[in-house]
Amino acid sequence: MHRVIISLAANHDPQHNLSEARRCLGQILFQTRFSPEIWTDPIGSKRSDKYLNQLAVGMTRLSVSELCDWLKDTECLLGRTASDRQSGIVRIDLDLLQYDEDRYHLKDWDRPYVKLLMPSVSS
Repeated sequence: MHRVIISLAANHDPQHNLSEARRCLGQILFQTRFSPEIWTDPIGSKRSDKYLNQLAVGMTRLSVSELCDWLKDTECLLGRTASDRQSGIVRIDLDLLQYDEDRYHLKDWDRPYVKLLMPSVSS
């Protein structure tokens, strides 16, 4: 089993889309904890819609490559498209932040919401 931290974010129907993402994550994560949801202003987005963000920590049997593929497939399943991305619509964004001791999306670790939410899932 591997310990993972995943970032969830959405700026389009965010409460519904985060709920659906949590449901999907339940298929591959065990002993899962979710941080509280937090609203944030967009960073470098073409739109002014606020984002709803959350962190998930749990255990998985998937390899890191299987997990990354699964996250991208789930984004597509939940409606994320290239045209939405170009226009700044984010139905769901699922990013692997940590897999065991390895960190990913290093710039995201410096985002205020990640720093704020990390203590709620790290214990």
